[in-house]
Amino acid sequence: MTTVAIIDYGMGNLRSVAKAIEHVAPGHDVFITSEPARVAEAERVVFPGQGAMPDCMRELEARGLRQAVVDAAAGKPFLGICIGQQMLFEHSAEGDVPGLGILDGDVVRFPEAKMLAADGGRLKVPHMGWNEVWQRGAHPMWDGIPDGERFYFVHSYFVAPADPALTAAETDYGVRFTSAVARANIFAAQFHPEKSAAAGLRLLANFIRWQP
Repeated sequence: MTTVAIIDYGMGNLRSVAKAIEHVAPGHDVFITSEPARVAEAERVVFPGQGAMPDCMRELEARGLRQAVVDAAAGKPFLGICIGQQMLFEHSAEGDVPGLGILDGDVVRFPEAKMLAADGGRLKVPHMGWNEVWQRGAHPMWDGIPDGERFYFVHSYFVAPADPALTAAETDYGVRFTSAVARANIFAAQFHPEKSAAAGLRLLANFIRWQP
């Protein structure tokens, strides 16, 4: 049995994440926690998030979870989702706030001047809905998921890694942006696997099996 901690710092749709993981990991111990000790004890850690980056960073600090996230990302299978991906980086243009600095790079807003569809119409920000995810090379988290599969997004900002090798997938929305990153035991995605039907469930199932 694997223990999977979903970090609760007050800013995520935690129940839907938990239910999706429970669905693909029957018999495993999947729990939501705001206790650093329980995060430390878990074999796998999920770091979700929704909302604005300044609020998320403030709540993470206020609840004493910052070091627990840093420690988990240093040595065990770690999955970041949405803001949980963005917080791993050094700095966000949203609120001009520092992130955790676990990964090198910044979080930037979709550039207004480039928000044009193929037919010349305007693309809305936030980017909301289903979009293709194009894999950048093989990774165990993509097992059984076709290249170009569609996942569900809700965001106005995206990560811009300093090292292109961090990029595990890209998506087109006015610009081609990094929609997933991977390094060693860390995998993080801008899209929401828990809202992405069969493809999202497959990604979560891959996370349970992944042995980085």
